[in-house]
Amino acid sequence: MNIYIGNLSYGTTEEALKALFDEFGEVENVKIIKDRFSGRSKGFGFLEMPSNSEADQAIKALNGTRIDGFTIKVNPANPGGKKKPKRHFRRRNY
Repeated sequence: MNIYIGNLSYGTTEEALKALFDEFGEVENVKIIKDRFSGRSKGFGFLEMPSNSEADQAIKALNGTRIDGFTIKVNPANPGGKKKPKRHFRRRNY
């Protein structure tokens, strides 16, 4: 299961997140999203756990906990691809 972790401190590392979630089961992948130009964290990331039951336990236990002075948000990640289609407006010439 893919898990979204939001409201992270800029100093939180991928290793710290992995260690935090390792208490609930195996962690396959951790990715903190970083700014392309500055390389600084954008304050959110994603984590992948192979077992859905372990991931659900981790989400329930860690949502709202404090890490590095910030209260984190932990939710199942939105798979994406279900965005509303853009409406194209045409300009009228009178």
